[in-house]
Amino acid sequence: MNILFVCLGNICRSPMAECVMKAVIDEKNIKGVTVDSVGLIGYHTGEEPDSRMRAAARDKGYIMRHRARKISDDDFRTADLIIGMDGDNITRLRHICPKTEYLSKIHSVAEYFHGITGYTTVPDPYYGTERDFYKVIELLENACEGIMNEIDLLD
Repeated sequence: MNILFVCLGNICRSPMAECVMKAVIDEKNIKGVTVDSVGLIGYHTGEEPDSRMRAAARDKGYIMRHRARKISDDDFRTADLIIGMDGDNITRLRHICPKTEYLSKIHSVAEYFHGITGYTTVPDPYYGTERDFYKVIELLENACEGIMNEIDLLD
């Protein structure tokens, strides 16, 4: 199973999702699942995640080791699940998807929320406050548990 998280620039939400999912996989000692993250734009290629996201992550016990990169056609081919953070991400993913057979791989992160009310996306914290970065982590922790539950059901 290859899971790919996607947001706009790959410096806040998707690398945090990658980090959280890797922690869940390690905690549950699950084998055969790989995780990566990408952006829809290449503006931040090679950069570390946003410093505010890294600080919130550190505070919650996560260490982010990702460098931003832009999604490629090969990502669509190799990923089993392509998970966008919001509706715009999903729309763009569907638009740039190189083959119609890959469209079924594209999902919204909100599909995996359980017990979350008031959120249908993981909102972009980039122009927000410190609290918004912590909310991203909270939502992603919930979604990653939901993804793992879904994968367990598929096995």
